[in-house]
Amino acid sequence: MTDQPWPWPAGAATGIGSLPGTDVAEALRVVLGEVPALPHLPELPARGPGADLVGRGAGLLVELPVELYAARWRVAPRPGRDLRRARDLMERDLDQLAEQAEEYAGALKVQAAGPLTLAAAIDRPIGGRMLRDPGAVRDLTASLAEGLRAHVAAVTRRVPRASVLLQLDEPSLPAVLAGRVPTESGFGTYRAVERPDAAAALRTVVEAAGVPTVIHCCAPDVPLDVVRSAGAVGVALDLALVKDLDPLGEAIDAGLGLLAGAAPATPPPAGRAPTSAQVADRVRQLWDRLGFPRARLAEQVVVTPACGLAGATPQYVRAVLAACRDAGRRLAED
Repeated sequence: MTDQPWPWPAGAATGIGSLPGTDVAEALRVVLGEVPALPHLPELPARGPGADLVGRGAGLLVELPVELYAARWRVAPRPGRDLRRARDLMERDLDQLAEQAEEYAGALKVQAAGPLTLAAAIDRPIGGRMLRDPGAVRDLTASLAEGLRAHVAAVTRRVPRASVLLQLDEPSLPAVLAGRVPTESGFGTYRAVERPDAAAALRTVVEAAGVPTVIHCCAPDVPLDVVRSAGAVGVALDLALVKDLDPLGEAIDAGLGLLAGAAPATPPPAGRAPTSAQVADRVRQLWDRLGFPRARLAEQVVVTPACGLAGATPQYVRAVLAACRDAGRRLAED
């Protein structure tokens, strides 16, 4: 493990973040049991507002309160009930983590929405997304950076022997860069954010967090150049959406770790989760197409489902996480 250049053990598997249900204690038991080499703090969006990706991320913001208005998150004049709920849910999750994983020693992943996805989702008080105003995006980025610094410290206090790995969820990043985020009317789109500006915002958050950071994007056209410029140690993506292998090959060759989404996040028509052999083969095939030696595969790659599992059944969640775990072990034995 000491010679491992990536912040996870060889042959590891993990979940992307979300799980079904509303019982965080049970979700943690599933995660700690099924992916013990790289467990993650589960997210349960079925609990409602404040447990969703945007609300959970907005709850981490420092001195930038938010509220729900017409089922959307917007900047608020002062902290209120909606923000308290989001923070209470997170506090409850961290307390359960401390209870169930207090003695855990190893890599532990936590997830949070990234600054560009939050900017594309949170409204300004006077209307329009924060993305519309570059100054507002800078303020949000600085606020999130401070919030994530405190969040990582809170996780470390509760699980002191763990090594925290942060995952920034940026599903909107390709749309932000391409100028495809729609305005409220739906008739227009917001101005594209330049790639260096996006990378700088992400780098601000990565550096403030102070722990190894992976950037997750389960959309097509993941901007790997931006991910690398941000100082991330890895990228999490859906292998089914990778069309152009050259940028991915260049990134991996440069040392970027890969959280390879190799199993469907919802049950296929047949209803069964893939076997560990099928998942391992999926990862091997990609690796071989990229032309890298098998010896590096288990060290540089973490096996994951394609995306979050909030839409799956509890039975499928256990089966797919177990398949990813055993696929990771298969790859380590190659």
